[in-house]
Amino acid sequence: MTTLSNLTTDQSALLAFKARVVDYQSVLTNIWSISYPICTWIGISCGSRHQRVTALNLSDIGLGGTIPPHLGNLTFLVSLDVAHNNFHGHLPNELGQLRRLRFIRFGFNK
Repeated sequence: MTTLSNLTTDQSALLAFKARVVDYQSVLTNIWSISYPICTWIGISCGSRHQRVTALNLSDIGLGGTIPPHLGNLTFLVSLDVAHNNFHGHLPNELGQLRRLRFIRFGFNK
């Protein structure tokens, strides 16, 4: 039961992210859906033990806008790569809550 609620938390955070960014090439449009298991979504890696999102690799896929604060809810996230997109603005303070985060790549955005 805990695993289901954890996946729901991660899924909610990622769906909120998807709703707030511009997906110029519609990469996330159909794949990031409640119709598919979260660990099969493009750019997502999950830990084998808890099936929580541990890596988000969305580099160079044509996303834009600002980085929404909802990523701060991915509490098992170790790696975040959104380089080579069209993001702009400040990084949300909520990313500071990610205690497991070890790798961040935001280069080559606006």
